Amino acid sequence: MIGEVDSAYVQAPEHRPKPSVIIAEGIPLIDLSPINYNQQEEAAITTTVSIQGLVKEIASACKEWGFFQVINHKVPLDKRDRIEDAARKFFALSLDEKLKVRRDAVNVLGYFEAEHTKNVRDWKEIYDFNVQEPTFIPPSNEPDDEHNIQFQWDNRWPHNPPEFREACKEYAEEVEKLAYKLMELIALSLGLAPNRFRGFFRHNTSNIRLNHYPPCPYPHLALGLGRHKDTGVLTVLAQDDVGGLEVRRKSDGEWIRVKPIPNSFIINVGDMIQVWSNDAYESVEHRVMVNSERDRFSIPFFLKPALYTDVKPLEELIDDNNPPMYRAVNWGKFRSARMRSNFAKSNVENLQIYHFKISQ
Repeated sequence: MIGEVDSAYVQAPEHRPKPSVIIAEGIPLIDLSPINYNQQEEAAITTTVSIQGLVKEIASACKEWGFFQVINHKVPLDKRDRIEDAARKFFALSLDEKLKVRRDAVNVLGYFEAEHTKNVRDWKEIYDFNVQEPTFIPPSNEPDDEHNIQFQWDNRWPHNPPEFREACKEYAEEVEKLAYKLMELIALSLGLAPNRFRGFFRHNTSNIRLNHYPPCPYPHLALGLGRHKDTGVLTVLAQDDVGGLEVRRKSDGEWIRVKPIPNSFIINVGDMIQVWSNDAYESVEHRVMVNSERDRFSIPFFLKPALYTDVKPLEELIDDNNPPMYRAVNWGKFRSARMRSNFAKSNVENLQIYHFKISQ
């Protein structure tokens, strides 16, 4: 039955014949075992027959859905378990303790809590940290150019739980490797060299967010997170067994609930891939529904380029028959404009990538 997943398949025993892609609540579930890479390996994926099939599945998922789930991804389960445990312990601390690492308009890293009232729509608390530490704002593409550094973002690590920082950094290292492998597959699916995107992440601004959605006594009035599209490049999401993520299906606009699958990740392309691919792959709306009885925890990794990156349709993907659909989007300015809306109310619409569309 569509939407049901064989637990034996998820564990992927070697003796069991299995398809490489099935449908889980309508969203493709892709087995990454053909990559068969070592976590210490930095070389680009080598194209083989099995990889070619995987690339076709990635292409179909990105084009038709903008979302898919992956299993056999090589991220050690103990690293994921450890950061999930640390997140639960951190969010269980008193509010006064968590506010010691509160974010602000200058340094956007740290803890943030939405106001829990009957009128609020986003019902959650979060903790953000950057993968590269520190992150210089603005960064320089010349590493020795100290004159180009104005200030820096440092991760605001809490003292409790004591294992929090190490658990976060270990997990970040592993999931970042997965993100780069996925970008190689996406590059191949667009007919590009597998390492085509790597240069954009030399001074990346990638971050990980720990999300806690408390039980909501007003589930008919609130959302865990309102509908939105991810502004970055690629999102790699770990969610617990509570679920709540919903994706807007491109074919008919219906909201599809993503069924939690043990030891899987949910992947979605962001706005920057939409621009790079010249609309071949589209960033898709999604939202999070609240639960009236259980806490929900999720951990998204947001792959983001260097702030100085001008994102525009890749030259290999445009020609006279497929002209560029976007003018260049400076990632730093785009991200800054979006971040400002988190700290100040405005009557002006948030900056969106369609504001960079070229009239044809």
